[in-house]
Amino acid sequence: MHRLVIEVDQQLYRLLENAARAHHWSLEVECRRRLGGAEGHSRYLQALLAELRAEDEQRRAK
Repeated sequence: MHRLVIEVDQQLYRLLENAARAHHWSLEVECRRRLGGAEGHSRYLQALLAELRAEDEQRRAK
């Protein structure tokens, strides 16, 4: 299993917590749902995913 650690500002963290609570999900499930694309793609998440993919490609190229 791969582990992903991301840093988010307090405002985004609160939004994620509130969304998870509203859907009766854990914070992990809410994050996975958003990263998986079930949520409308936010520019922030799109940028984060692009950065993660670029880092992965660089790691593989080495």
